[in-house]
Amino acid sequence: MSTALVWLRRDLRLADQPALARAAQAAERIAPVYIHAPEEARPAAGAASLWWLHHSLAALDAELAAAGSRLCLDSGSSAERLCHWAQISDATVVYCTAIAEPWARQQEAAVAEALAGIGARLEVLPDGLLTDPSAVRNRSGTPYRAFTPFWRSVRAQLDPPRPTSPPALPGLPEAIPEPQPLEALGLLPRIRWDEKLAASWQPGTVGATQRLERFLETAATAYAEQRDYPARPGTSRLSPHLHFGEVSIRTLWHAVHDARQAQPAAAEALDTFLAELGWREFAYHLLWQQPQLHDTPIDKRFGRFAWREDPDGGLLDAWRRGATGVPLVDAGMRELWATGWMHNRVRMVVGSFLVKNLRLPWQHGEAHFRDTLVDWDLASNSMGWQWVSGCGADAAPYFRVFNPVRQGERFDPDGEYVRQWVPEVAGLPKSHIHQPWAAPADTRARCGLRLGHNYPEPLVDLATSRKEALAAFQALG
Repeated sequence: MSTALVWLRRDLRLADQPALARAAQAAERIAPVYIHAPEEARPAAGAASLWWLHHSLAALDAELAAAGSRLCLDSGSSAERLCHWAQISDATVVYCTAIAEPWARQQEAAVAEALAGIGARLEVLPDGLLTDPSAVRNRSGTPYRAFTPFWRSVRAQLDPPRPTSPPALPGLPEAIPEPQPLEALGLLPRIRWDEKLAASWQPGTVGATQRLERFLETAATAYAEQRDYPARPGTSRLSPHLHFGEVSIRTLWHAVHDARQAQPAAAEALDTFLAELGWREFAYHLLWQQPQLHDTPIDKRFGRFAWREDPDGGLLDAWRRGATGVPLVDAGMRELWATGWMHNRVRMVVGSFLVKNLRLPWQHGEAHFRDTLVDWDLASNSMGWQWVSGCGADAAPYFRVFNPVRQGERFDPDGEYVRQWVPEVAGLPKSHIHQPWAAPADTRARCGLRLGHNYPEPLVDLATSRKEALAAFQALG
């Protein structure tokens, strides 16, 4: 009786899952296996991602149980443990879907070599992206370095296959032992700060499906106009579900594309959303070109940029805690800590403040987001930080300095977002909610705001720090 393993990594679903579908066609018995091997990923996922992974695996195990199977959990070396599972189940083939990250290619090579040593083989199927990041080239045959021509070229050719339904799953091999309990993987923190995340998220395919349906019903047709306003439900919040493969990129693409066909008046808004998926593709295109995208600037000049000294880490700590004295920045950092997520417009603002106003290395921000975002993604997070820092794939980027006051006045005009996350300044009128230091003393007194006591003075002067950052950039030559 033929047996196959399905090696699960970042494809935690049953529907439109290429490895699972291939195994169901080829084998009479299937063992779905997840190997927790954190030391093989570089850089390692942070605490918020591990929280999500725990609950996503629990949800997948429940789905498998309902389908007559179960999730086989293990930990250790992927190559060693997959060989073990293959031997005890008499499996001669292991199916998996690709992860377009450098560490994953190395992991796959090690697994393939180990399996060959016991007479088995690894078959890697494409998944997770709409494009092959190694294959997209411009007319001169070189990789793209700017998004607009990249997306124009890719968009004209995109025709991803329709998503498929979950396959009928055969039973487990008889020799499969009881798996490790999920808790044994140690994904949850010892100090249960993570309980607040459960109020904002439902990991797993059910949560992904509900969020996609809600987006299409309520926010999708106004996406282009509403997505920049952090106090409004204008974004999809599908990013963590997509990262962990709880919904396939093909499902998401076709759901939005079908909505576009059905509602021609909403075409522009939905095209804007599809372009955001394009940015994700472009991030992996850049990561393929530069495997150290998370800590090495694309613009090599920034290796000698004059960052500010912060010997005791006080500036970085204040930024992390949302205690900078700049309300929109603090609101974003507090939203991140409370929910594991931050609105994209605000991500750009807090990133710009860190690297342009505080003039601290962008790698600090990348590492903090890596640890605290439930939707942390190596390619997207790294590209985002390089973009906002001005050292990435952009024609003339460093002069883009986000003024958090102007951004707040434009995209949080009534101060709803700031009032939610920075209650210390909630009593200020909207004319001063984004710059409390400029409010008259009697106005601050009436709402109980005492700068330097119950809310900090700004860490830096915005105008002065902007000039200093631009001067530091000019010095690079």
